[in-house]
Amino acid sequence: MASGMSALLTALLGGLHRLGWDWSIVPSTFPDAHGPLMVSGFLGTLIGLERAVAIRKWWPGVGPLCTGVGAVLLIAGVPGTAAPALMTIGSLVLVITFSHLIVEQPALFTVTMGLGALVWLAGNTLWLSGWSIVSVVSWWAAFLILTIAGERLELSRFLPLAPRHRLSFLAALGLLLTGLIPTGTAFDIGARLSGAGLIALSVWLLRHDMARYAVYKTGLHRFVALSLLSGYVWLGVAGLLTLSFGGTAAHHHATLHAIHDHSGPDGYDATLHAIFVGFVFSMIIGHAPIIFPSVLGIALPFRQVFYSHLVLLHLSLIVRVVGDVTAWWPGRLGGGLLNALAVLLFLGNMAVSGVLGRRAVLAIDSGGKAG
Repeated sequence: MASGMSALLTALLGGLHRLGWDWSIVPSTFPDAHGPLMVSGFLGTLIGLERAVAIRKWWPGVGPLCTGVGAVLLIAGVPGTAAPALMTIGSLVLVITFSHLIVEQPALFTVTMGLGALVWLAGNTLWLSGWSIVSVVSWWAAFLILTIAGERLELSRFLPLAPRHRLSFLAALGLLLTGLIPTGTAFDIGARLSGAGLIALSVWLLRHDMARYAVYKTGLHRFVALSLLSGYVWLGVAGLLTLSFGGTAAHHHATLHAIHDHSGPDGYDATLHAIFVGFVFSMIIGHAPIIFPSVLGIALPFRQVFYSHLVLLHLSLIVRVVGDVTAWWPGRLGGGLLNALAVLLFLGNMAVSGVLGRRAVLAIDSGGKAG
């Protein structure tokens, strides 16, 4: 967990540097490591830890250990393939973990998450073999999308799903994954197919996730539901952006980044961060008060201040995406900085909640002993 959090903080610094906040204190290795640190170093480690705790066996913990050590090597700027190799091994362990889970509990949600792990392994293998991050980032995004979709299926499994609803879910995943196959030869076609899959999956989750019922409740239930539903909206936005810009956005972004030109629209940055910030971090924010206690063994009581980091995340992302697609440089730069501040505010709110939860537990224990 410590290495994963280090990966997150380093990825934030590297991302801001890539965006244009050219701070001399940021080591030169951080910007290029931004994507791998965020996906494999932080999110991959977190997902691996969650599964290791859930399965209650020692060997799945080897996966997050490998991705965590790989993150440390990337942060340290160690050259060569050691870090990519360790992260690839970590994704392989997650594939084996889900294979074990599928055998024990064959269901649509376990297969979906297992497929996500397999896509992560494929993306990491391509990265290890020399493919550029621009070429493999869609595989990493699909890993997170499939994992989250599978987890929501697992948590919503008590809601009845008609056969046609299962088929529509599989059709959305099919579009998303089909778009990955022609990455090398028909990048634009593949991107637009994936975009259609993102829109279809967004509509499906908004329609069938139990969050649409929980939003009418109060307290933590409503907060989680609003986090999830807003994330699904961003997934649909990412799909629309992908359909609009296609695969050419990635090559255009790479060109602009290479010549340090920020004057044109950047559909690639808008699309990726609609997924990773808008969708993925909304899921993290929504699930953190539930998952972190189970992984870390601490209490995180809900507080109304949690809405501060959720609102800041979405407002700042709106500014950033508008800045990207309209070539409004101050909006893109400022929105990106506020994205990072929203993540830091989220971590701060979680830490304060953990301290307050600990104090409450100690007060109850001391009261019980006094009684």
